[in-house]
Amino acid sequence: MAALSPPRPARPLLVTGDPALLDDLLRLCAAAGIEPEVQPDAGAARTAWPAAPLVIVGDDVTPGLARCGLPRREDVVLIGADLDDGDVWRRALDVGADHVVFLPDAEAWIVDRLGDVAEGTGPDAHTIAVLGGCGGSGASTLACALAVTAGRRGLNTALVDVDPLGGGLDVLLGGEDESGLRWPDLASARGRIDGGALSDALVRLHGLTVLSWDRERPPGIPTETIRSVVRAVRRRHDIAVLDVPRHTDSAGAEALRQCDTGLLVVPAEVRALAAAAQVSARIGPMLRDLRAVVRRPSSSGLTSEAAARGLGLPLAGELRPEAGLSAAAERGDPPGLRSRGPLARFCREYLAGNPAGMVRKEAA
Repeated sequence: MAALSPPRPARPLLVTGDPALLDDLLRLCAAAGIEPEVQPDAGAARTAWPAAPLVIVGDDVTPGLARCGLPRREDVVLIGADLDDGDVWRRALDVGADHVVFLPDAEAWIVDRLGDVAEGTGPDAHTIAVLGGCGGSGASTLACALAVTAGRRGLNTALVDVDPLGGGLDVLLGGEDESGLRWPDLASARGRIDGGALSDALVRLHGLTVLSWDRERPPGIPTETIRSVVRAVRRRHDIAVLDVPRHTDSAGAEALRQCDTGLLVVPAEVRALAAAAQVSARIGPMLRDLRAVVRRPSSSGLTSEAAARGLGLPLAGELRPEAGLSAAAERGDPPGLRSRGPLARFCREYLAGNPAGMVRKEAA
């Protein structure tokens, strides 16, 4: 008996009878490295419509799509023909399109969507930015501990160092001599980057995918590279933790815009809170969700709730002092490895809160 051939992977579906639009879409598919299924009208598209991972329709076929009663589904993109045509939004509603875009402005966006299909990736990683409200706040330590804790929970986790002057998170993890790409190796990267290939080429430490800096080459990385690399990392992981400098330049701002949540680490001290208020005012507009993590020394009379309230931020949690962190770092032990310590406890409780979309696959 002949062996059965494996089923072909689902392909994106292009539905248009416009030759010029079809030529443009086929060119974009070639740029994304994927072969689409092409149908000229709604009737011909009926079979492929439900299973296609992405459907791109031309405005020329919207009347037929609206009439033929195809089932509603997600991931339908309508290519509009005229920017001045206000009725295109009504037609998009009629066919159940999630997005209305126009060429050539949306070419890069479409290639990204097609590339996601080619890679076979699911939802993007829940991405957490960790920043210090002042110097020496312990933001890098918390970023490492969050990543280590997420990895120990069975989540595919990436740790990305966006602070070129922070000394390198690979050092904090005891892996500065491990082989793998660092930021300077990626300085010329532009456009879409294959997330799987990138993850395979980065440093692996303590079960984490780590992107850090080296100590020998100039640290300047273009904003476009930051955008492309962080997007690629997000496509291949469940959680991405970014260590972002509080003095954000254009590259740091781009990293923040790709984050779902920001954690601002601040000691419960008057001067530190004054500095953190300035940081919060600057980065707040770049983040959809910014929360305070308050480091509360045992001698402080200021409560964590009062500190967060003074910053005008919700309180993500409190960090108590933990002895032995510096000695552990000298041994190459990552922060958060001591499961009974305050740092690991905070990380477990924070992750257990399960911000939207964060926890996708717990370990059995």
